[in-house]
Amino acid sequence: MKEYQLTLRSILERAEMLFPKKEILSRTATKYVRYTYGDFARRTRRLSSSLQALGVQRGDRVATFAWNDHRHLEAYFAIPCMGAVLHTVNIRLPDEHIIHILNHAEDRFLLIDETLLPIIQRIQTKLTTIEGFIIMTDRDALPSTDLYPVYSYEQLVADADPSYDYPLDIDESAPAGMCYTSATTGNPKGVVYSHRAIYLHCMTLGLADTLGLSEKDTVMPIVPMFHVNAWGLPFASVWFGSKQVLPGPMPTPELLLNLIAEEKVTISAGVPTVWIAALKIMEQKTFDLSHVRALICGGSAAPRSIIEKFEYHHGIPFYHAYGLTETSPLVTCSRVKSDLETLTKDELLDIRATQGLLVPGLEMKVVGANGPAAWDGKEMGELLLRGPWIVDEYYKDERTQDSFKDGWFHTGDIAVVDSEGYVKLVDRSKDVVKSGGEWISSVDLENEFMAHHAVFEACVVGIPHAKWSERPLACVVLKDAVNQPVSKEELLEFVGRRFAKWWVPDDVIFLTEIPKTSVGKFLKRALRETYQGHYTSDEEVVQ
Repeated sequence: MKEYQLTLRSILERAEMLFPKKEILSRTATKYVRYTYGDFARRTRRLSSSLQALGVQRGDRVATFAWNDHRHLEAYFAIPCMGAVLHTVNIRLPDEHIIHILNHAEDRFLLIDETLLPIIQRIQTKLTTIEGFIIMTDRDALPSTDLYPVYSYEQLVADADPSYDYPLDIDESAPAGMCYTSATTGNPKGVVYSHRAIYLHCMTLGLADTLGLSEKDTVMPIVPMFHVNAWGLPFASVWFGSKQVLPGPMPTPELLLNLIAEEKVTISAGVPTVWIAALKIMEQKTFDLSHVRALICGGSAAPRSIIEKFEYHHGIPFYHAYGLTETSPLVTCSRVKSDLETLTKDELLDIRATQGLLVPGLEMKVVGANGPAAWDGKEMGELLLRGPWIVDEYYKDERTQDSFKDGWFHTGDIAVVDSEGYVKLVDRSKDVVKSGGEWISSVDLENEFMAHHAVFEACVVGIPHAKWSERPLACVVLKDAVNQPVSKEELLEFVGRRFAKWWVPDDVIFLTEIPKTSVGKFLKRALRETYQGHYTSDEEVVQ
């Protein structure tokens, strides 16, 4: 067979050639922009041309600090197709982490959405490698800023060459993009994606047993484009010619639901907190979502009750998926095997609530304390992965040795696998509650609390205990604490119907809000620190 390099250039050129009339809708800070893939390709080539004129060379890192919009999508292709490296920076990280990321990656230029200028302005004196700031704005003139030197994104695009030719000799193993994990402790860890990895990951998103992405779809990634490349959806949507809806800065749940309804979105993807908030709005207002064929949920485990509401109350297919920054990210997708479709509703929901089946192209194993775990749905172990879109090291980081061993990526996720091969994450290794020498899954407890009709969100953490080492503590946010109150005793009784007594938390704390990470996951570390002295008695618990 002819040797052929799997690079992003061919993805862009396919959309340019076959789908020049297909539409992209982008919401910016001040307006909606509706244009075609033909327009997108011309502007992308212009952006590459302008970056080259600024001195960007192959291998240089160019960072973006932006929302999900058309300019960010152009950067997704303009930077790697010219041989440079797209570095998407998480806008929600604390300042010290943003400083570390930009300096550690040695980014030469930074593309910034105008609405995010204050963040970069307050840290600019600590950025050691940035040579210029490119401001993405709807205005004709640049906004007032202390940054220097600054360039107008739109002016650079307007002045550049729309027929810029992309190099044909980029190696598929060359870096195309990079992201940093939102670490809960220490500095974020850098992950570099090759052209080949992104290319193969895109193909996987088009498989019928994963997302089945196609030209017929209208795709709206709610997951941020700075978070694991919006799970690869922008890249794959361009390749397959799918219409894209990019929801822009600070979208509210109601705005997202309106976009899904008005633009007839068929596939959307977000973390559980997004879909929980959407359900709350859907209880109050009606939206035409009849065209939606798949809502994708990932980032953390989706409560079974949420899946049930979307699938059975609203008739919307809801697919659980799993992956990490280190895995590009897709690893598993919870699709029901054809020979299991005759199961009962409850049995089907149990399958839907798992992280699903390993996608084609990857290998996995689950390893417990005594070796490989049995596929019995009970024996726990750490999930290990390898494959063509799984990274094999962190970028210039000595912590590589902790996570990459013997050719496998050690995820730190504790899982069980049932006899059919369905993977279920029971916890992160650091979040499992270790009580009296036994493991308790905080995820299972959280899902059961959130199955209660009065509960909006629930987070369970392990708190030090003199007798049992740790005991679970439940932190709960109610949907309406005034008009729909519920006692801790009622919640503990509700949860106790499903779990052994020693699994049930010793206490429930009612909060108005649960702290979250920059990507919408529960920030358990903060809760553990806040309530670390909560269990001070030796009250007996039956183990």
